[in-house]
Amino acid sequence: MTTKTVEELMTPLSEYATVSQDATLKEAIIALENVQKAFDKNQYQHRAVLVYNELNYIVGKVGQLDVLRALEPKYESMGATSGIARFGFSSHFMKSMFEHYKLFDSPMEKLTKRAASLKVKEFMHTPTEGEFVNKKASVNEAIHSFVMGQHQSLLVVSEKQIVGILRLVDVFKEISNEITKSGE
Repeated sequence: MTTKTVEELMTPLSEYATVSQDATLKEAIIALENVQKAFDKNQYQHRAVLVYNELNYIVGKVGQLDVLRALEPKYESMGATSGIARFGFSSHFMKSMFEHYKLFDSPMEKLTKRAASLKVKEFMHTPTEGEFVNKKASVNEAIHSFVMGQHQSLLVVSEKQIVGILRLVDVFKEISNEITKSGE
């Protein structure tokens, strides 16, 4: 496989769902659904919404886990929003946390109704330095960022402007195609 650049595999920002940081979770989900309807059916669908501020700069993203986390406000007090609770817990420990914090002790209908009106800035993920990759970087460099950072996507930049998204699923598809072709 010739060395490809991030730019060759990224999804341009113009094809991604975006909302203002003052949008509600419900508005973000509707934006995501609308983009998915128009998306090429031969591709994997988007799983996140990008969030912009009043200056139209991308300042965060809302992914599937962020939506689930928004259902239960007690996750914030557990530090689960920062990702520190991400890996390595036993099932026994996870169950004890669930019981100790009395998570999801309200009916799902009540939780979803409350979450629908939350502003995305209240629970969005704010990308860290390791979640950005230059559009001219090699896919190999991006793979390293995915693996080491355990990310599902990277924000692609050109001259400090976000120009697209490199999704793990697209890199995986490219690698899978190369693997299945090998030895032919």
